[in-house]
Amino acid sequence: MDFLNQINPLYTLSGLAIGMLVGFTGVGGGSLMTPLLVLLFGIHPATAVGADLLYAGLTKISGTAVHGWNGAIDWRITRRLAAGSAPAAGLTLIALGWLGHDSKAASHFITTTLGFALLVTAVTLVFRAWLLAKVADRLEHLNDRQIRLLTVALGAALGVLVSISSVGAGAIGVTALLMLYPKLPTVKIVGSDIAHAVPLTLIAGAGHWFIGSIDWPLLGSLLLGSIPGIAIASQLASRIPERVLRPILAGTLALVGARLAM
Repeated sequence: MDFLNQINPLYTLSGLAIGMLVGFTGVGGGSLMTPLLVLLFGIHPATAVGADLLYAGLTKISGTAVHGWNGAIDWRITRRLAAGSAPAAGLTLIALGWLGHDSKAASHFITTTLGFALLVTAVTLVFRAWLLAKVADRLEHLNDRQIRLLTVALGAALGVLVSISSVGAGAIGVTALLMLYPKLPTVKIVGSDIAHAVPLTLIAGAGHWFIGSIDWPLLGSLLLGSIPGIAIASQLASRIPERVLRPILAGTLALVGARLAM
């Protein structure tokens, strides 16, 4: 009962709005949730990142189950990504713990990294087709060993980025995988990326819990709004063209990213 009394309606409404955006576009959860908490509500960056990581991990479990049931996950790719992201996330969290999650240095480091990640995400959303065409010729001649090493390196980069900012596993990860595995159906790329995001976000979220940067009432308030928000938007998604929402989302991320990186 005490926990219910700590639920904040404003956080719940924010979770509802972000959940609906994710349902409409498939991206935007971590990209907007963390900066919203930091800039609008004044939540400490480490606390915002920790809450968003566990939020993402819990909400993507069901998505992984559905993709797995439909055979839309390439577990080879997921394992390669995890081989890089798991140790990278662990080392990053150790570094954050050493800095002190509530220190001024950690706060500045997190907000700067978050701003950079949002700008990169915005670019990948707008220029994904151009980026894929640009690198297609260079990557198609790579052998399996080189692709495997690049996938592990991608996982390591995502492990660092997600652990610090909670951003990167979606738009950035999918775009990079489309470059590395152009012959694989897009649905399998998305499914593999979601499957990898679950252990990554849960490991990183558990690390933030361990160093003391999780606000459980905040997390509960967000989930209370985001879960029905995703369900509602998923039903209405076909009525609003993605070509309308995606540029708006990218522009918002670019503005917020620039504000945080400055």
